[in-house]
Amino acid sequence: MGLPETFKALSNPVRRDILMMLKNGRMPAGEIAENFDMTGATISHHLSQLKNAGLIFETKEKNYIYYELNTTVFEELMLWFSQFKGGDDNEGL
Repeated sequence: MGLPETFKALSNPVRRDILMMLKNGRMPAGEIAENFDMTGATISHHLSQLKNAGLIFETKEKNYIYYELNTTVFEELMLWFSQFKGGDDNEGL
């Protein structure tokens, strides 16, 4: 995962909506697509961007592809963002 890919993936509102849906647990691609008024190919593109950024995992089971959050990447982002938090540790800098 690189920060540029992650931020690019997060910059799109549809991809952020997909991530919010996945916070409740894994979902099949078809169920994700039902929540949007766009083609399956477009949803597939968004899922691919999220996967390439390392934000989601893909698991194939029989005829279905399931997606779920990669919480490790979110934890790494939170740690990176926490560097910018003000506080007593940064006094005098």
